[in-house]
Amino acid sequence: MKFKADEIASVIQKEIEDFRGEIQASEVGRVLEVGDGIARCYGLASAMSGEMVEFSNGVNGLVFNLEENSVGVIILGDYLDIAEGDEVKTTGELLSLPVGDSLIGRVVDPLGNPLDGEGPIVTSERRPLETDAPGVAGRQPVKQPLQTGIKAVDAMTPIGRGQRELIIGDRKTGKTAVALDTILNQKETGVICVYVACGQRAGSVAGVVETLKEHGAMDYTIVVSSTASDPAPLQYIAPYAGAAMAEHFMYQGKHTLVVYDDLSKQAQAYRQLSLLMRRPPGREAYPGDVFYCHSRLLERSAKLSDELGAGSMTALPIIETLEGEVSAYIPTNVISITDGQIYLEPDLFFKGVRPAINVGISVSRVGGNAQTKAMKKVAGSLRLDLASFRELEAFAQLGTDLDKATQSRLDRGYRMVELLKQPQYEPLHFADQVVSIYAGTNGYFDKVPVNKVAEAEKGLLEFMRQEKSEVRNEIIETEALSDELIEKLKAALVEFQDRFVKELGDEAAE
Repeated sequence: MKFKADEIASVIQKEIEDFRGEIQASEVGRVLEVGDGIARCYGLASAMSGEMVEFSNGVNGLVFNLEENSVGVIILGDYLDIAEGDEVKTTGELLSLPVGDSLIGRVVDPLGNPLDGEGPIVTSERRPLETDAPGVAGRQPVKQPLQTGIKAVDAMTPIGRGQRELIIGDRKTGKTAVALDTILNQKETGVICVYVACGQRAGSVAGVVETLKEHGAMDYTIVVSSTASDPAPLQYIAPYAGAAMAEHFMYQGKHTLVVYDDLSKQAQAYRQLSLLMRRPPGREAYPGDVFYCHSRLLERSAKLSDELGAGSMTALPIIETLEGEVSAYIPTNVISITDGQIYLEPDLFFKGVRPAINVGISVSRVGGNAQTKAMKKVAGSLRLDLASFRELEAFAQLGTDLDKATQSRLDRGYRMVELLKQPQYEPLHFADQVVSIYAGTNGYFDKVPVNKVAEAEKGLLEFMRQEKSEVRNEIIETEALSDELIEKLKAALVEFQDRFVKELGDEAAE
């Protein structure tokens, strides 16, 4: 066998031409100063904004500031191990984190590392921390309801899949409780939930995880935890990490719900980082781009078009106000980005009206589009009735004598307020909500004493499930109230009302 020299030469030449040197060229710099979660580094002339860099001890950082002579880096981990003069090298990559089914049921930090002691997370899929939000053409209108299981929300400030509904109020007014009830109510709906704890106490986060486990909700939930003791950079990236994990499922055509608890703490972490980096402070010492910080996060929530798989990502951002100051900088920013807000009022909360939703200020800008036909029909006048009841109540406190019609409106209003109260971690099926609100607005609880309304409602729902299941099932199947179905419902309500009033009479007689 003869070797042809020209053939061998051509093969070698082709190999040389096709060769791409797989040499990892990374720029190496030095740490000038370090502290409070940030580092200034020199020698990284080609570093890009948002690029990931690696310190000599293995901790990652994110390029935050590009200055004339140095680069400002936020340190994503323990910055106490990094010292002046340490090496730092560029990676040429954007910050990414693990995503996928293996994260469901786990508690992770904002970088995707497990915090629950249940072993490593095995997944080959990764997603950049920040990606562009879908454009106008990539979205479709929000039409599908996302039931929260809370009567006052589903009836008056409904949430649709793909919507962003702000939960706002002072501390200890039940904001997290509303979000958790919504997560619990997604059981068996196929909605994957992500709960982002940003700047919360570690004890509170442990309590949330325990509650979710107790009600079987961890089977479809990911908890991203960045507690108050974590460095500011981790608190800053936590909401983006939660959004990336949910986006992975949204682009697979699935439905997701993300709770950001809370964005006030993220804004404070961002302010801290910006001031340390010597960025100029603006209103309330926040940097001028803090609006962009929240808008680029919340714009990632969407109901995707059919071409993109029709998946959805619903966001429930939480904002804490100080002394009810809704017109402060961060609250007004987030109100202007979201599609409505649920405002929780301390006065109502301390009066025992829970959830303490202020009907006047709370609004959903999607409205009836995010409701089933049945709910739209029964809840149509509820908001106005409650608002007029509040005015009447204030008028009645003046001690004036009221005519019979006004007194009966007041009495019904008191009963509706009782009816909309709901214990924590007890979300209701939408059919039960429809029955309950229809009964209240049409006077079927008028003969029941105010302090017995909750008991009557419980009895009514039990009665509908056990004895009138065909009526309840028809509401679930059709999601609408036909004239024929309303007649059946009325007959059932009259039967229950007579029975309950008789039982009350027997009790009183005893």
